[in-house]
Amino acid sequence: MSWPAGRPRIVALGGGHGLAATLAAARQLTPSLTAIVTVADDGGSSGQIRRELDVLPPGDLRMALAALAGSGPDHHDMATLLQHRFGGGGALAGHPVGNLLLTGLAEVFGGDTVRALDTVGGLIGAVGRVLPMSTIPLEITAWVDSVEHGDPLARTLVRGQVAVATTAGRVRSVQLVPEAPPACQPAVEAVDTADIVILGPGSWFTSLLPHLLVPDLLSALVRASAQVIVVLNLEPQAGETEGFSPQEHLRVLRAHAPRLPVHTVLADASRVVDRRGLLNAVQALRTDGGPEPRLVLRPVASTAGSGDRHDPRLLAVALDHVIDRAKRKEEQPAWP
Repeated sequence: MSWPAGRPRIVALGGGHGLAATLAAARQLTPSLTAIVTVADDGGSSGQIRRELDVLPPGDLRMALAALAGSGPDHHDMATLLQHRFGGGGALAGHPVGNLLLTGLAEVFGGDTVRALDTVGGLIGAVGRVLPMSTIPLEITAWVDSVEHGDPLARTLVRGQVAVATTAGRVRSVQLVPEAPPACQPAVEAVDTADIVILGPGSWFTSLLPHLLVPDLLSALVRASAQVIVVLNLEPQAGETEGFSPQEHLRVLRAHAPRLPVHTVLADASRVVDRRGLLNAVQALRTDGGPEPRLVLRPVASTAGSGDRHDPRLLAVALDHVIDRAKRKEEQPAWP
């Protein structure tokens, strides 16, 4: 790790509110920040836009941009505009301005969503860059325990991000359609040159695991020299991971990406009931010849509202601790 003055190149993978929380934390640590965003959303405004225009769903991309907006008043106003949803009861009702702006720019640029994202990033003074994980809109399918039959081994194939996220059955695995989609090459390059890669928090099956099902992106993660940090969710997500323990989240991660090297698992100390079980699950993430994964327990939960979201300030402190510890370990002399 050779980054100057503690300013690592950080890449964060995910989507939705979980990725936004990570970006709000990571931007406090470095300006060299790249968000790689899932592109399988099929609900709400994003779903309507992708069905009508066959483009990348813009919603999660928009949220990531807003999380990286500059701190100046003009940048704040532009970020507020991106997130503003039209009112009324007409065709535009419920559509965020940013979704339409990104879609329109991509059309103007001949389908170049990366150029559209970079353009909007410039307008809002983004601290870092936002990229899609794939160049085409994707569909998520999942094998789910059937709730209609008494057979505990029965499985049902559920199609679509919204359907998977809200299923009443227990999700066992997810796949992408098409099965091996093309990666966004700037996203692959960002992983190749990263010092730190952060996966999570967020919707486990619909926002996080899909990144590991894009072959070129997974290959970049496997060969990268970056430290890979997995940030666990604070609570199971109703429907998608209902009833999952923290260690079950890790077992699912390993099942979907057995070659992924993981250096650190970060969890909120107050949300871990079975610390020994979680530690065993962390140690089981080790790959052949890979690093010895560490479990780090720190306070990262927000104390406001329901407390089921990460506090960006506390998460930044925890990530800084993990990154600093990793850097000091790398700088230790090789001799005994």
